[in-house]
Amino acid sequence: MDVVIFGKTGCARCQSTKNKVNHLVSKWGFGGTVGISFVDMDTVEGLAEGSFHDVFEVPVTIVKRNQQQLARWDGIVPNSQDLRSSLESTSETAAG
Repeated sequence: MDVVIFGKTGCARCQSTKNKVNHLVSKWGFGGTVGISFVDMDTVEGLAEGSFHDVFEVPVTIVKRNQQQLARWDGIVPNSQDLRSSLESTSETAAG
């Protein structure tokens, strides 16, 4: 399972999203099963990837499994409980 965060390096909300997701994934014990990546929308590669995922504002946080989007938050820092629910339901689906 992966969490992909699209953002910009100078964006405070993007940095807050990165910090929160990293902290919570570790705190909740998903560290070994959840990969977290940051796509920098200030780069050409980041813009291309963002375009592929229809990113129009930052931050965008996407929870994916096997390249399939399972949850998404656009322009906001994900709510902790919503994020946890997405990760737990995704883990249960993968285990079942």
